[in-house]
Amino acid sequence: MQAALELQKAILSALSDHAPLVQALGGAKFHDLTPMRTAYPYVTFGPSSIHDWSTDTEQGSEHFFTLNIWSGAKGKAEALVLIEAVRKALVEMEPAMNGFNLVNLRQESAEIRFDDDLGAHHGLMRFRAVIEPA
Repeated sequence: MQAALELQKAILSALSDHAPLVQALGGAKFHDLTPMRTAYPYVTFGPSSIHDWSTDTEQGSEHFFTLNIWSGAKGKAEALVLIEAVRKALVEMEPAMNGFNLVNLRQESAEIRFDDDLGAHHGLMRFRAVIEPA
């Protein structure tokens, strides 16, 4: 579980340090648990899962995680811009993870839906990361 925590901290740092993304959001609006009445747009951490990826000779773990992009704008344009900014922030990431190395990080998929209940566009980005002990 420590690897998952270090990965989340590295992702949060990469997103927070990416000036174009922070500007597009109107601030560093990244949440694990979203405060009530948070103004759109913002990014939240979604579901994640961890799988053992060890071999006979090396330890490792595979992490699947979701980032949610929330936009209250009319149309999908803002959500698409934010998805691309998140992708760039993570592609350019040079993670500093205490006790672990990021072997691989890739985006698996992305989609946008309109949430009728919230009246907002919901972007989902799914990623896969492989981590090994340092």
